[in-house]
Amino acid sequence: MKKTASYIILLILCSAFTVGYYPIDGYEYTGIKRLKRLELLKKGEIKGDLTLPSGALKTYSEIKLNLLTKSQDSAGAVMRVDSAFQKEVNGLFRGLDKSYSLTILDISDLSAIRYASRNEKAGYQPGSVGKLAVLTALFTQLHKIYPDSWEDRTALLRNKSVKAGVWGLTDEHTIPIYNIEKNTLVKRQVIASDVFTLYEWTDHMMSVSNNGAASIVWREAMLMAAFGDKYPELTQEEADTYFKETPKKELTDLGNDVVNLPLRDLGISTDEWRLGSFFTKGANTYVGDKGGSIGTPLGLMKFLVQLEQGKVVDERSSLEMKRLMYMTDRRIRYAQAPALKDAAVYFKSGSLYKCDRSKGEPCGKYMGNVQNYMNSVAIVEHPDNCTYMVVLMTNVLRKNSASDHMYLAGNIDKLIRKK
Repeated sequence: MKKTASYIILLILCSAFTVGYYPIDGYEYTGIKRLKRLELLKKGEIKGDLTLPSGALKTYSEIKLNLLTKSQDSAGAVMRVDSAFQKEVNGLFRGLDKSYSLTILDISDLSAIRYASRNEKAGYQPGSVGKLAVLTALFTQLHKIYPDSWEDRTALLRNKSVKAGVWGLTDEHTIPIYNIEKNTLVKRQVIASDVFTLYEWTDHMMSVSNNGAASIVWREAMLMAAFGDKYPELTQEEADTYFKETPKKELTDLGNDVVNLPLRDLGISTDEWRLGSFFTKGANTYVGDKGGSIGTPLGLMKFLVQLEQGKVVDERSSLEMKRLMYMTDRRIRYAQAPALKDAAVYFKSGSLYKCDRSKGEPCGKYMGNVQNYMNSVAIVEHPDNCTYMVVLMTNVLRKNSASDHMYLAGNIDKLIRKK
């Protein structure tokens, strides 16, 4: 097991203090600076409004995996249709066409798990939901570098800083940049000179769904796969040289394998979920597209089940990935439903739209008339132990489906809580 002197010093220093944890109370653990601001707002030590709902204020120790006692079961064994539940779920979609696809797993009572679906094998462009595959790739490679030490993995995430370069360009999503000393918050797009730690790039990818951050995290997972235990000491110059001198086809194959093979190891087929292209044009300077991207409610639910079972890489990785899904920036679309205000929501949303204005039809942002994908993946945990998982994927043309997702979230919640 390889452990650098700096990491040893870090662990000794951390053990001497009371360490906070992710999510909101996680700055000392992760080094994610925006969390420090949220923590100070919550304590009233700086002025400002903490606009998060009550369900978004869980601490590190309160976040658990819900299916550890079912870890010996396959995802298929857990996802067995409950006929009565299926009939009720069907009623939610009366009058709606097949562009709505869904899987729901109610795990409130582990002795009576209920599963229902609608067009569960239908394929959609996953959009930003695909960032969950990048997150999986990152933790898979961390495990390969440090198979016997969780502490070394998180130390690497916290202390390894990398530069954006062209990989972070271009994306309209902004990132929050908090200066602790000056207590200033700036939100702007990623620029090539930006330098953040692996933990912060990962947080930018998950909490605000920044595409540049996703490409950078994917890039670093590739470098981990290429350099193995030499990666922790890899310099920026060595990384840049590797991408300049390695043939594009070789990089494309490696990039594709890094994000997709961990999904195959989970028993998720290539037709159920795959990722075929980076999230930014800048990344295509070095890595090409391969195989296209697709997601299905079935494949994504298989992922959520195994995440809750602690099977995505290993138990500690699964738990940390779940923490990173805990939206502490703001809730949108499905997660914004008023019924979920008091619930913890572990969430990822994704969208992709395309317009053909020659048709003379209304068309705009999130209102494509050629394609209009909007996808939501959510784990919902109410304070009264009502717990369930949902994958909702839609392609409703010429309409912003955010309101549909929020409306369905409320109806699904009402249906499950009725029991």
